[in-house]
Amino acid sequence: MDKILYERQNRVSYVYMNRPEQYNAMNRDMLLEMLDVLTEVERNDDRVVVLSGRGKAFSAGGDIGMMVDFSDKGFFDDVMQTIEAIALKLYMMPKIVISAVQGAAAGLGLSLALSADFIVAHEEAKLGMLFIGIGLAPDGGGHFLLRDRLGTQRAKQFIWGREQVKGSEAQTMGLVDLLTETDALEEAGDMAYRILASPMEAMLKTKMMYHQYNLETLKQYLKAEKEAQWELRQTNDHREGVQAFKEKRDPVFTGK
Repeated sequence: MDKILYERQNRVSYVYMNRPEQYNAMNRDMLLEMLDVLTEVERNDDRVVVLSGRGKAFSAGGDIGMMVDFSDKGFFDDVMQTIEAIALKLYMMPKIVISAVQGAAAGLGLSLALSADFIVAHEEAKLGMLFIGIGLAPDGGGHFLLRDRLGTQRAKQFIWGREQVKGSEAQTMGLVDLLTETDALEEAGDMAYRILASPMEAMLKTKMMYHQYNLETLKQYLKAEKEAQWELRQTNDHREGVQAFKEKRDPVFTGK
């Protein structure tokens, strides 16, 4: 089964993460598929992209099982380079991007959602960075994207928190642009068609003006995140966080 699904309808590209039984947690193969699909989407004639997840979640983030293989530096570098390429592809996508969030958008999953121009979320959706729970810092451009939406102080505190905020609170914070009581994907589709009826060339000029100006800053964040993740993966706190996750217990961190 394809881990990323892709369909086109009326000048809108729909991209779905497709590991519903794993809450769309992303492993290496899924990330590579995502990059391939986004490369194809970038080249097509559609004007809007809707990013969502199959099943009950947008994405629970990086697959915890993949982290076992991160002791191999070559594997780690390969995965992180793919994540960087995805983040840059989404940020510089020459189309309007909408994230349709239902269920959990956590960790790397939230970074992907935040890369969109608009975030539509169900009121019961849950958004959280949660990297701190396994002794890590955000990746996928999460630091940059959160700072853009929340400002530095609030972004730091959100990253350090281990809780997920529901849709209504996320909207109040500025993480969500449109809240819905119904299906987030359906609402995102309606938004896409409203956008298609707008002066899109003007919209895209504004988007690319902002994003091109900030591109080098995003690249610097991505480089720093990769270096930080490798260093943090060597810590006792990270090992304890992963072990506690596997054992379904609260971690006992020591700051080392």
